[in-house]
Amino acid sequence: MPLPDLPEQFNAVAALMDSHIAAGRGAKPAILCGDQTITYQQLYENVNRVGNALLKLGVRMEQRVATLLPDCPEVVYVFLGAMKIGAVSIPLNTMLVAKDYKYLLNDCRAHVLVVAPSLLHHVMEVREHLNYLEHIVVAGPDHEGPLILSELMAAASPKLEPANTSKDDSAFWLYSSGTSGGSKAAIHLHHDMIFAADLYAQ
Repeated sequence: MPLPDLPEQFNAVAALMDSHIAAGRGAKPAILCGDQTITYQQLYENVNRVGNALLKLGVRMEQRVATLLPDCPEVVYVFLGAMKIGAVSIPLNTMLVAKDYKYLLNDCRAHVLVVAPSLLHHVMEVREHLNYLEHIVVAGPDHEGPLILSELMAAASPKLEPANTSKDDSAFWLYSSGTSGGSKAAIHLHHDMIFAADLYAQ
């Protein structure tokens, strides 16, 4: 199947999320998580807040932003927020141990890690060996730390223009399970997300 005919300058988040706001679907549900219902408007604003917060932390295009979170709306906010500013999202498996996170975070050279409080101890165990990680952001209630995701989002603007990425720029990495050796990153491009969405819709 041929790839969709996309312009050379293309940001997948604008196509997959911002388009719903432009189409007047802001009040419709976008995420259902337990007893939470997140509308497209809320998703749009929260993704933009995360993107702006990441920019304030110094994240630039093509830098990596890792997440170590259970399934929750914040996963989506960070995943899309990083891609919207042209950074590369890297969701990490929550079932691993400290030495695995040391390898993965150094391999991807993540600039920022967003982590759940329940998983923070794995990261702190190897913190001194994480050669590229500059910021650890904790996403979760009732936790004290230097950087808290909810506080960063509250202080950030809900408006954000998508970065002028190419359709062939990296959007996110997914690491393999490493069953035949060390985990390896599969790199997915911005145009891959639209191709996958088109396949799913058929």
